[in-house]
Amino acid sequence: MADVARLAGVNASTVSHVLNGTRTVSAPTREAVLAAIARTGYRQNALARSLARSSTTTLGLASRFVSNPHFADLVTSIESSARRAGYSLVLADTHDDPEQELRAVHELADRRVDGVLLAPSVHAADGALPFLRQHRVPTVLLDRFTDAPLDQVAPENTEATALLTGHLADLGHTSLAFVAGLTGLSSTTERLEGFTRVVTSRALSGTVLDGGSETEVAEAAVRAAFAGPGRPSAVVVGNNSMTVGTLRALRALGLRVGVDVALVCYDDPEWADLVDPALTAIHQDVPAMATRAVTMILERLRDDAPAAPRRERIPPTFRHRASCGC
Repeated sequence: MADVARLAGVNASTVSHVLNGTRTVSAPTREAVLAAIARTGYRQNALARSLARSSTTTLGLASRFVSNPHFADLVTSIESSARRAGYSLVLADTHDDPEQELRAVHELADRRVDGVLLAPSVHAADGALPFLRQHRVPTVLLDRFTDAPLDQVAPENTEATALLTGHLADLGHTSLAFVAGLTGLSSTTERLEGFTRVVTSRALSGTVLDGGSETEVAEAAVRAAFAGPGRPSAVVVGNNSMTVGTLRALRALGLRVGVDVALVCYDDPEWADLVDPALTAIHQDVPAMATRAVTMILERLRDDAPAAPRRERIPPTFRHRASCGC
């Protein structure tokens, strides 16, 4: 910075004001400083700045990124929201495994992130969450709820899945299957609750298949359930990864979606209207959830949030297409 100041003929403090926007600098002086920066190739030392400010202007995101497009969309939306607020994003993949999840939050804390956004695994309450609370790391949970006294934001699951199931019932289906996600996740529990409520209230036949939130697991479960006589006439799928497995299974069995088997799904992948027939689905407002999560954590960092933890739901949208047989 001293070299830049000397070359531009200004004080080092003026260089700092130009870089950080902390004070108005005349246009000619600003141009001289920027020209000197270009000539010297000077870059600010982010580590030194973070030590001086006790802030790294970074947020950590710990989530499952591999094999689930939903979380890839979430990363993109969170990074965009964080960047608009002047923060960088550090990623750590949890693989939905408690040991890797704990390792991920350890690494984020070691990198001195200002706060952590976490999509909690089934066993987060036994490892990652106690660590974050013990070390007083500002934290917001997203996509899935837990009992932890932390800010949380997630999509609405129960009513949305009940709407999907009720739509199939309105079309005359009396034997339905639900491909459920990983046991223990709040999203799985809530979506199963929506399915079960409609099946019970309308006295329908309902079969729950363990899809494990994985493409291959769902494919195997659906192939087994739909291979023989007396198969369900319709299926509700609990997330986009399992939808891929379900479609593969039905195709392998020679069953036509929307004709032989009605299909609806929670999650609306970008290819949902490109397959034939296009998928009837619940569309999550991922950008809205991301924006709200980033806003929540920044409010905590500024001490501008209520003392009590907040739990907020982002309403999804019903996308009515043709895979339901309509």
